[in-house]
Amino acid sequence: MAKTSVTRTYRARVRNHSQVRDDLDSLGFAASKLWNVARWTVGRVWDACGQIPSAFDLQKYLKSHERYADLHSQSSQRVLAELAEAFTAWYGHRGNGNQNANPPGYRKHNDEHPRSTVTFKQAGFKHDAANQRIRLSKGSNLKDGWGDFILCEYDVIGPRGTTVENIQQVRAVYEHGVWRLHIVCKVPVEVAEAPGDRTASVDLGICNVAAISFGDGSLLYPGGTLKEDEYYFAKQRAKCDDSFSREARRLDRKRTDRRTHFFHTLSKEIVEQCAERGVGTVFVGDLGGIRDGDDGPKNWGRHGNLDLHGWAFDRFTTMLTYKAEIRGIAVETVSERDTSKTCSVCGTKADSQRVERGLYVCEECGTVANADTNGAENIRQQSTSESSHEDRSTGWLAQPAVRLFDKTRGGFLPPEQATREP
Repeated sequence: MAKTSVTRTYRARVRNHSQVRDDLDSLGFAASKLWNVARWTVGRVWDACGQIPSAFDLQKYLKSHERYADLHSQSSQRVLAELAEAFTAWYGHRGNGNQNANPPGYRKHNDEHPRSTVTFKQAGFKHDAANQRIRLSKGSNLKDGWGDFILCEYDVIGPRGTTVENIQQVRAVYEHGVWRLHIVCKVPVEVAEAPGDRTASVDLGICNVAAISFGDGSLLYPGGTLKEDEYYFAKQRAKCDDSFSREARRLDRKRTDRRTHFFHTLSKEIVEQCAERGVGTVFVGDLGGIRDGDDGPKNWGRHGNLDLHGWAFDRFTTMLTYKAEIRGIAVETVSERDTSKTCSVCGTKADSQRVERGLYVCEECGTVANADTNGAENIRQQSTSESSHEDRSTGWLAQPAVRLFDKTRGGFLPPEQATREP
């Protein structure tokens, strides 16, 4: 087995939260204020010349501003870089013809500033692995003296005994009313040889979270479990009198943890299924523009919009990529353009052929297929330049094997083995 180094992000609780909360709050507020100063500056430049200053230009211009010195210099640089990235993304939407795309806004609600994430690079923190402590630097404006800093005692959220080493970056993130540390590390792992040279493709969606095509078989992973959780936690949270109460925060954390577990389990399941079939490359549909239509944000209906904006497409692809890498499987993101309305058997393209949400009927060759499986097979064919001309109307395209999430066992099983009780 070959060895490589991969990036991992560990979430950690702050054991001495009550002692460091005020200091972390001050940094979070300072990051929001710096963002707002930079946002105002970018607005002035845009109005004057129609151009967006780069992160380097913002850093150079605002380096002497008093808000810049509220944070460690590298933390301030990261805030400005995030703003520049947000403006670049907005400008890209405008370039694609979406005139309804909104530029990044100010981080302020009436007279209140939210607590923004604060990033500490190598020069901004020191790690005491033996005592599980991380020392975070303050900006000169917020220091009481030369040696003033924030000393956080942490516990990694994960399997018992998990340790963090070779830390590259630390982020202080305000989550559901408490501060957490996101610790980014370089971790050495052993990478297996590729299981084979076959290809597979994954079509991501809302009703069916993932549909996989192997060229001679397919798997379908419904998203009913996620919807059940969303309904349950929304109903329970509505019973809370205060949206910031301890019970509301507990429900938010539990909801987030369950979604994260679902995505981790799904990505692991897909990798295992690919390894069993000798797959060496997996193509994943790129849904980067799914929220945008030709004339602005696309309307998927009231429930569809809520589901779509709550779906972590990029996060899931990241999970799948690093899990597959360890097994020697390459993951590539490819365009999904027209895959949902094209017949994977004869190549005929028409909007009318997608009869219902889960049914695809080709008017040219008569192929009947599951719509998501048909889309997944199109992604595979387009990515490998493969085509198929056999009749699959009653085969695996029409009847993919379904895998349901079993809540009692925390894994995916065939329908006859899975239990759906919460």
